[in-house]
Amino acid sequence: MPKPPYTITDKMIVLIASISEKLGAINATHLYKPATELRKKNRIKTIQSSLEIEGNTLTEEQITAIIENKRVLAPQKDILEVQNAIKVYEKLNSFNPYKLKDLEKAHAILMNGLIDNSGKLRTTNVGIVKGSKVEHIAPNGTMVNGLIKDLFEYLKNDNDLILIKSCVFHYEFEFIHPFLDGNGRMGRLWQTLILMQQYLVFEYLPVESLIKQKQSDYYNKLSESDKKGNSTPFIEFMLEIILESLDGLLLSQSITLHTEDRIHLFAAKTGKNTFSRKEYMQSFKNISAPTASRDLKWAVEQKLLTKFGELRLTIYKFK
Repeated sequence: MPKPPYTITDKMIVLIASISEKLGAINATHLYKPATELRKKNRIKTIQSSLEIEGNTLTEEQITAIIENKRVLAPQKDILEVQNAIKVYEKLNSFNPYKLKDLEKAHAILMNGLIDNSGKLRTTNVGIVKGSKVEHIAPNGTMVNGLIKDLFEYLKNDNDLILIKSCVFHYEFEFIHPFLDGNGRMGRLWQTLILMQQYLVFEYLPVESLIKQKQSDYYNKLSESDKKGNSTPFIEFMLEIILESLDGLLLSQSITLHTEDRIHLFAAKTGKNTFSRKEYMQSFKNISAPTASRDLKWAVEQKLLTKFGELRLTIYKFK
């Protein structure tokens, strides 16, 4: 099949190098699985942002209330969009990003009750209207099935980096516009899913909230790519967004990682092996020796750790 048109630019290479560096720092400090509270917050932020881009009016507080089964006063359509999005994101790990059937399944949940043919590729023609002008004439309805199959072939078989392929997929998906509605949120969701296959951190990284802040740039880059006939401008834009969201995670986490978080992260990594204070400190590069001692003392007091030996010969083991 023909490969979607784009060029790997110097700018992309620089961005990918920076992203790889940040991913290394995130893995070294175990930030790929944030604390439960932060995971929940990030998920809510993601849902709120992705839907707001499409005109949904609900706030993060209202979405939290819906998750907690509380009553929310808002347009029924907006509430349903949120309920559907919550269901899709909860099932994120059950979808295989390389399977068209799974894309259709996710769309069926996301658009359930909002459009008649959720989960079905379109066969009719559409134009995307922004304000009073037609922004984009999507490919003919009869071509959708073939185009989307080709796109999945590319995703599965091309040798480019997954960071690049996820951006190309996002752009081409929006260009093809395979469903009658819900394409924006599906494209963003699927890029997250593709990235998650290689980098766990993307499951809880609210990339959508940065897209929302730069919404006009997002649409400009989509249309600039349309005009150029290749996705290069859009890939550069999305890589910048990814880098920024990783930066944000590193900044927020270096402040919010507490004793308990460090102990639990280290427990997951170490298992039942014995370790010294020095080994504990190697996992958390930014803490001092006294902080490490306090962490370990706390864990012993909480009966999470058993301590053997004294002074410099002390070793620890998780129970």
